[in-house]
Amino acid sequence: MPVPPASRRPKRADLIVAEVKRWIMAGQLAPGDRLPNEKELMERFACSKGTIREALKSLEVQGLVRIKTGPKGGATLGSVSFEHATDLLRNYLHFQSPSGADLYALRKLVEPELAAAVVGRLEAADFARLEDLVALCAAPPRTPEERQAQRMAELDFHTVLARRCDNPLLSLVCRFLNDLVRDLVVYKKALYPEQTEFSRSNLRYHTDLIAAYRAEDEGAVRRLMAEHMQEAERFNHEMDAQIGRDGLLSART
Repeated sequence: MPVPPASRRPKRADLIVAEVKRWIMAGQLAPGDRLPNEKELMERFACSKGTIREALKSLEVQGLVRIKTGPKGGATLGSVSFEHATDLLRNYLHFQSPSGADLYALRKLVEPELAAAVVGRLEAADFARLEDLVALCAAPPRTPEERQAQRMAELDFHTVLARRCDNPLLSLVCRFLNDLVRDLVVYKKALYPEQTEFSRSNLRYHTDLIAAYRAEDEGAVRRLMAEHMQEAERFNHEMDAQIGRDGLLSART
């Protein structure tokens, strides 16, 4: 009879992968460090070359190592990028169909905390980038393409802040939610009429946030971002309601 999946013994290659991860967690390896060569790994784990190569390939797919062939080749530990780390999670959530309400329930909690954590950490280049993004949204869009570019700029404003946060978990969560907003809200609703009031609200809050950051007023930054997320949630709810009405009318006609 087939062995139930839960009771199957892990493959030797998977055990090697887990051991390398333990080395990383224990601080024995850092990005740029070379792993032992194949022969050393074979001796250490008492396994074949094929098993070692399977393990290294798995680590490479996960973004943990980079493999270079040739006489001076080998496996070098790599730093996993944000994009690599979140791609599978985003794919998973695409099939869970989170709503705008789901997104903003979390954004309302974490965005004000991230915003406050960044006070005093923004550099001249960050302020220049934030002001460029605000300027891009200052004039009413003339085409759907310009409207889309402005939506991207509004989201990029939050990404700039997240990149400056020294709390890696808070930064990751906020950047990830930002990408979900881009995927699940902006792209799905790009063809609907522009919400002028929403655009003005975003512009006002982003302008006021820059001023509060320059003054290093943590209380004002936290308050403004909390209000900003409340307003964004309200506009998102209104857009969902509009889409629902339009869809119902289309079905009836």
